Amino acid sequence: MSAGIAHTSAQMPSRLRQARLALLVSYVAQGTVFALLVTRIPDIQTQYGISDGTLPIFLAAVPVLAGVGSISMEWVVKRTSPRAVLRIVQPVVCLTLAGVGAGDRMWEAAVALAAFGLMVGGLDASQAMSAVALQHRFGRSIMQGFYAAFSLGGILGALLAWAGANWHISQLALLGTTALVTIPIVAAAGLRYAGPAELGDAVEEAVAAAARSIPWKPLLPLCLAMCVAYIADATVSNWSAKYMQDLLHSSARMHSMPYAAYMVVMLLGRLFGDGRVQRWGSVRTVQLGAVVCAVGFLLVALAPGDWTAVVAFAVVGLGISVVVPQVFAAGGRLFPGASDAAVARLNIFNYVGFLVGSPLVGALAGGLSYRIAMLVPMVLVLAILAVSKAFGAPAVVPAEADTVAV
Repeated sequence: MSAGIAHTSAQMPSRLRQARLALLVSYVAQGTVFALLVTRIPDIQTQYGISDGTLPIFLAAVPVLAGVGSISMEWVVKRTSPRAVLRIVQPVVCLTLAGVGAGDRMWEAAVALAAFGLMVGGLDASQAMSAVALQHRFGRSIMQGFYAAFSLGGILGALLAWAGANWHISQLALLGTTALVTIPIVAAAGLRYAGPAELGDAVEEAVAAAARSIPWKPLLPLCLAMCVAYIADATVSNWSAKYMQDLLHSSARMHSMPYAAYMVVMLLGRLFGDGRVQRWGSVRTVQLGAVVCAVGFLLVALAPGDWTAVVAFAVVGLGISVVVPQVFAAGGRLFPGASDAAVARLNIFNYVGFLVGSPLVGALAGGLSYRIAMLVPMVLVLAILAVSKAFGAPAVVPAEADTVAV
């Protein structure tokens, strides 16, 4: 018996590394599917005959349903496991991508995008819980790597979209083939996802932490920063392709290039972000990131041609790359005894930002112009400067009277 236990303990580090690698693959796949979908928005609009006035409604519905899916899947995860949910939900997300490419009527688009929203919300929830539990077991920060993996997937998805436009691949062939290739990859990765043998009590501890009561007030500045960051991100992911099509009248092969450049620079920013934080501190890093992001949107609004616009969107990515990871890090520092509860609350404003940003920018672009619409996230992202001191705030000891349940 003791020999068996010793053998299991000796194998644990290797199994944890495999579980981490498997989850990184999951994040790459998620980034690829998401990027391929958002960079093909002009083609989806044409495919289904969606008007410019109706498109913002579709784009707003996806994050709403993602929020519903995230909340629902958290309930399911508590009764099963993150591994079980992730193994099922991610292949379904890939199938919904194929479904988007298969239809030609408005109701089919509504069903496919609704399913995508619900499932991707569940994917976010199960991935996040797995990542938090793995970080707990590793005993050090590894979350930045998962963000980088998502960015890498975003680059792959944008390149696939470019290839589809360059080689005139049909929507069904492009999205369907991507789904068929991705499903076996995530299924294979699912065999290595962390379970009870690797995580021990980490999942239960994460769920228990998420149920703790902490005060909202210290988190509100970080909630604002998170919301604004995702307004900026939603602007690029949902509208950069339309910006290239409708304003600059670019060729179809150029529609995905701004998002690709944005994700490449964001990947680099996240890979080297820890060094900047160590040298400059969180407050200064976030302040500089907000200013760079605002400058990027100004350059987008003024861009005279295709490649200047691509560079401008890349500048946006450089600025925003540090903000979201530092929001989560600051939330964890504020409540070191309940960091998962803080992260759970802050993550809600991911969906709030997408819900506000996508229809707001779309309405302004349709009613006024894309150049004016791009000035709105430019102004909003500067609000991060006003709350930047929260990124260096000391830990809070919650008072029982001031707490409310998550």
